[in-house]
Amino acid sequence: MLTKKPVNYWRDDKCAKAFWSQHEMPAYQQLLADTASWLEPKNGERWLDLGCGGGQLSRTLWTHSNATLAEVVGVDCAALNAQSYERLRRSLGIDDEARFRFQHVDFSQGLPWQEGARFDGAVSGLAIQYAESYDEANDRWTRAGYDRLLAEVHRLLKAGGRFIFSVNVPEPSWGKVAIGALGHVFRADRKLPYLKKLYRMWSYGGWLKREARKGRFHFLSADAITERLTQVGFQNVEHKVSFAKQAYVFRCVR
Repeated sequence: MLTKKPVNYWRDDKCAKAFWSQHEMPAYQQLLADTASWLEPKNGERWLDLGCGGGQLSRTLWTHSNATLAEVVGVDCAALNAQSYERLRRSLGIDDEARFRFQHVDFSQGLPWQEGARFDGAVSGLAIQYAESYDEANDRWTRAGYDRLLAEVHRLLKAGGRFIFSVNVPEPSWGKVAIGALGHVFRADRKLPYLKKLYRMWSYGGWLKREARKGRFHFLSADAITERLTQVGFQNVEHKVSFAKQAYVFRCVR
């Protein structure tokens, strides 16, 4: 039996800060572009950003809609991300905090909205795979939290609502992502901090892979993800490979 509660670095400030700069990496820029190409936010829509981190996808939603969205809500289990999100809101010139805001939410435990059909779209970048659930009676990790999150997103989307998200492939090679980022060191304004953040992301990547092998996190095949999406009611499921071939980008419709 587990003798103590396992560590979850996603709630650590150091981990959150390390991933704030991932948008500087070529692999992430590819992933962001591949995700953005499927978003198509429309005037007056409401969007949910799951595991928003520093808010890169939230920014993309806002700019691609020409600042016409009614609401963008970013949720994340790391409370520190509220600071980054607030800076982002100010940099975008958004005065109405209700239209672009952060909520501290651990989506492994569910989402805080009781009413369904609230959002026109949901987006997530390499985040939903970390919805965790531990079965104490059988002393093992399960996929219950992951499946529950997919069902929650389906419940919160309006009919025809879109869900666009990325997740890592099975046994992702964080080394390939890191090696691809090394070339950016020479263009970085602050080379040493960049290298430190790159090392931290690589280190956390090793921890993520080890935990996934235990069943805690969910680096699933494309077929397994498609099956789970279909089971909760999503339709028109499709995907493509991105992030130096270490991630899938999925698109589906409620």
